[in-house]
Amino acid sequence: MTQDLRIGVVGLGLRGALADHAHRPGAGSVVTAVADTDAGVREAVPGRFAGAVAVADHRRLLDDDTVDAIIVATPDDTHEAIACDVLRAGKPVYVEKPLGITVEQCDTILRTAHETGSRLYVGHNMRHMGVVRLMRDIIARGDIGEPKTVWVRHFVSYGGDYYFKDWHADRSRTTGLLLQKAAHDIDVVHWLAGGYTTRVNALGDLMVHGDLPRRAPDTPRPDGWLRDFEWPPTARRDLHHIVDVEDVSVMNMRLDNGVIAAYQQCHFSPDYFRNYTVIGTEGRLENFGDRPGDEVRVWNTGPSAYRADADAVHRVPEATGSHGGADSSIMAEFCRFAREGGATDTSPVAARMSVAAGVMATRSLRENGAAYDVPPLDPYLTAYFEKGQPAGG
Repeated sequence: MTQDLRIGVVGLGLRGALADHAHRPGAGSVVTAVADTDAGVREAVPGRFAGAVAVADHRRLLDDDTVDAIIVATPDDTHEAIACDVLRAGKPVYVEKPLGITVEQCDTILRTAHETGSRLYVGHNMRHMGVVRLMRDIIARGDIGEPKTVWVRHFVSYGGDYYFKDWHADRSRTTGLLLQKAAHDIDVVHWLAGGYTTRVNALGDLMVHGDLPRRAPDTPRPDGWLRDFEWPPTARRDLHHIVDVEDVSVMNMRLDNGVIAAYQQCHFSPDYFRNYTVIGTEGRLENFGDRPGDEVRVWNTGPSAYRADADAVHRVPEATGSHGGADSSIMAEFCRFAREGGATDTSPVAARMSVAAGVMATRSLRENGAAYDVPPLDPYLTAYFEKGQPAGG
């Protein structure tokens, strides 16, 4: 390695931690440029990334010879246009999840990557979280036999603060939280179960946040909006002026390998964590907490009545940093991929399939639970990305 990979960042907002993990001067990568439409964000760039330039328009980064690769961490509805601009400019691109907010957007990004030969990476950082990797290792060892069903419960205690006070609450920007928020978990279900969703149905509603006080359009979010959290949920105020996404959703999935899965999401629970249960032909696993030091328990003897003492208890490895160390790990993988190409733990195909499942589930819940097939990806794109995006297609 002769010099640091020089990274441009488009969007330095809620996922700004990615840029911090990418900025490792002398250790492999450095942030040299930032594009953000917020003048206040641009003013702070020199103090955050020494020597970096700040511009308002991401297109200024495309022909900048001091930028080797680009991170796109803008709102979801902008991913398609910006990612395709970067790919056409011939630079490797990291696109924060979800890849897009429609199936068509995702397919356009994948086709553009194939046509240009530029490297595409999607930021599904949960594939680098210790709890997910631990569960995958347990399954791969055969400790619970062949996975047959996966259940996910997602408790989002800060949902009204994180997702209903800004653009996330507007379905025109996200499609819905069953896509935006669940894209992570759908991808994890696919990874653990070894298949992709082919058919879905779902139910959901806007139960709590629909009638709470909202801000007027073009009004800034209140100071401390991500530090001062209101409780109970009905006491929340200063919500985004548009709130038309569901705060409760329940989704059922059939995968192409026969696995049946279920996902549940609530944005007004008192606690915040994900609970996974995977049941196989010879046992089941379940996580108790999802952070470093928490546990994944395995039951693979029986039958028996309820027993809290599992047959095996595995501790989630210690790690530091945002998302249990996942952000630093995924950024290291992206930098290696941008330089060298090759296989990665994340997958553009998997990213597309999680969005596709979320899109069709959102359609289902808004049509009284009707079941829908998930549109497949063109086989030539699946083959291209499964081969590691080889030069020449």
